[in-house]
Amino acid sequence: MAGYVCTVAGGKGGVGKTTTAVNVGAGLQELGYDVAVVDADLGMANLGAMLAVEPEQSLHEILAGNAAVSEALTDAAGGLTVIPGEQSLEAFADADPAKLRKVIKTLRNAYDVVLIDTGAGLSHEVAVPLGLADGIVLVTTPDDVAVGDTVKTAELAERIDGEVIGAIINRVTRHTDVAAIADRLEFPLLAVVPDDPQATTDEPLVLNRPESPAADAYLRLTDALEGLFFEGATVEEDVDTIVDDSWFVDEEEVTEADTDEEESGGGVFGLFN
Repeated sequence: MAGYVCTVAGGKGGVGKTTTAVNVGAGLQELGYDVAVVDADLGMANLGAMLAVEPEQSLHEILAGNAAVSEALTDAAGGLTVIPGEQSLEAFADADPAKLRKVIKTLRNAYDVVLIDTGAGLSHEVAVPLGLADGIVLVTTPDDVAVGDTVKTAELAERIDGEVIGAIINRVTRHTDVAAIADRLEFPLLAVVPDDPQATTDEPLVLNRPESPAADAYLRLTDALEGLFFEGATVEEDVDTIVDDSWFVDEEEVTEADTDEEESGGGVFGLFN
């Protein structure tokens, strides 16, 4: 049986696509699945640096016709297999995004889950991974521009018959108006992930600091995705937005006004009125 291909995408750079791919991948690996993560951000590859791995070959070399997929497979933390990219302009110029189809086909036949980490924008190199996926998870931060660009990415996916599973909002604080952001999305909100300054320096967070609120959010998201990928679950019937008020409450900082607001109903974010 071929593996499940999930593309992690978002219209704006720096919103946490790679962080999401790494932590979901590590979480699925912990559940017993063989997982490969591919850095398809051809312009700004950072998967290798995030996981502190130095591959023999890169995705760029494969897409340039200079290496085989097997030569670029690299072991990473938690038993993950990754195919990192390169950051040089020369490598970017030589890489042919169309060849990614063959790469993903090869990986699909060898792994239970293939996670594709994409770049930002609405370019051809982003459209290809969207079209190759069985399901697409969109990532945004609360930033207004990031939310708007995520909606555009979903529209691009729809035009090429990609299936958007839903979105996560990264770097959420207790003051984020999650309900208002959810209203702007035309697809389900899978999870909110609390802001964590260590999320890009302590990866995979789910392995290195599993007790942290952000890691808890990623692990709960992983459990939900397992059901969607393999157990016939549907977002509409089986997945509620993953959020926990306790992730965002610091008792020393909660003012009386904050407490009154929370007691008025709907939790910290007013998602459940």
